[in-house]
Amino acid sequence: MSRSSITRTLERNPERNRERSPERTAERAPKVREAAPSRGGKAHSIRIIGGEWKRTPLPVLSLDGLRPTPDRVRETLFNWLGQSLDGKRCLDLFAGSGALGFEAASRGALRVLMVERSGRAVAQLKANQTRLAAKNIEIVEADALRLAAGLASNSFDVVFLDPPFGDTAMLQRAIELAVPLVSPGGALYIESGESVDPAQTPALSGWAITREGKAGAVRYHLLRRENEE
Repeated sequence: MSRSSITRTLERNPERNRERSPERTAERAPKVREAAPSRGGKAHSIRIIGGEWKRTPLPVLSLDGLRPTPDRVRETLFNWLGQSLDGKRCLDLFAGSGALGFEAASRGALRVLMVERSGRAVAQLKANQTRLAAKNIEIVEADALRLAAGLASNSFDVVFLDPPFGDTAMLQRAIELAVPLVSPGGALYIESGESVDPAQTPALSGWAITREGKAGAVRYHLLRRENEE
């Protein structure tokens, strides 16, 4: 996809929906091994779990702060989302390894926009995109928060948020910017080192956690607007 698709979305509309709160369903994933620490930028790999490119391994650089979503967490997440993402527009705002974005694209997403600030990580993402001949993926090298601030509201059906681990301030700002981007009936996925509580997060007023889990130090949550359950 061309960068013109980004240009067409650079209009903001801060419209948000506020509704009632449903019960949340808590789940715990099996224990998984944390991502290996950086060792000078050497490559390891992730594998796509389902869809068109099922079982395909993709090289990933072991860079500082790059922490791919573990296989079992991804498997749980896409079970929650219903396996197929046919026709869905997805945003992987802190793409990193691309584990979430490539998985969404493999499962039929119409469009996956990956945003990553690291030039080295972007180069690897683009190499993997070429390897897959993935025409439904667009990769942008940019600061995630700045780019999100310029995107049009209601422009994505699924937004994945996996910001740098342990940066609470960035997580809160990312949530504020991501909420207006989710279309009616859409979903927001948040992965972090801490639990997310909509009652304590003003930007999530009118939202509820429908699924959540924990794997090692990773906490992950799927949220939807309350009247869309």
